[in-house]
Amino acid sequence: MQVVNTVLRALVDVAQTPFKGLPPLVGIVVWSAITAVGMLLVFKRTSNQEALAEVKQRIHASLFEIRLFNDDLGAILRAQMEILRHNATYLKLSVKPMLWMIVPLVLLIAQLQYHYGYSPLKPGDEVVVKAAVDDDWVSANAPAGRPDLELEVPDGLSLQTPGVWSAALGEMAWRLKAEAWGDYQLTLTVDGERVTKRARVSQDLVLLSPVRPSTGFVDQLTWPAEPPLPAESPFCAVELDYAPADIGLLGWHWQSEYAWMALYFLLSIVFAFALRKPFGVTI
Repeated sequence: MQVVNTVLRALVDVAQTPFKGLPPLVGIVVWSAITAVGMLLVFKRTSNQEALAEVKQRIHASLFEIRLFNDDLGAILRAQMEILRHNATYLKLSVKPMLWMIVPLVLLIAQLQYHYGYSPLKPGDEVVVKAAVDDDWVSANAPAGRPDLELEVPDGLSLQTPGVWSAALGEMAWRLKAEAWGDYQLTLTVDGERVTKRARVSQDLVLLSPVRPSTGFVDQLTWPAEPPLPAESPFCAVELDYAPADIGLLGWHWQSEYAWMALYFLLSIVFAFALRKPFGVTI
């Protein structure tokens, strides 16, 4: 998974270059259009287009029957049952193309989440950094129950509080402040083991990594924006609490880490339906 994430991260980061100085909405619209085109091409090549066209015609015929015999309860019920049967056939015919699309779509969304789901820090912003440590490691190496964990920050960032240990959560937390624009590496040390965490203070639309994950497959799939922590590291995860992104559209604003995703899916569907005839695709 690490190799896949490394390749995809580099490709998407390059593809994002034209959007860095633009509002997030521009990139979301472009990615939605690209996704719609890709979905149409996959759907056309992997689905039975003739069977889909036929089942859609049968659904339309049943709907016309309901309208034509709207005073015949028996005919209406039979037509409704036919619509249900044809819809089940339509779903069955759609399974194969959906299976072809789901893996690349999940991987793409996982990458785009860390360009559009969060806002970079700005000078003056304060943020919490958390480092989770393996419980077994703490039990074996920190008899007092509190590991000797340190956070080093470069110039451009400043620590606002000392580390606060939560035994219940198994993590240490600090508050730091962004002082200047830049791309920084935080360094965390425990018992001579050092790991780094990226922090970005930027005006542009850039790749952000809220969490540097463990080597677990699900963790790497969920948090692909940064290489995983070393397998032998006592650290389980290092988190930087970026604020959710603020997505604006026609004077409407939605601040959520998933706001972009709702808009992305909606626009992808709109583009897919708008382009299905030019691409000659039955959906």
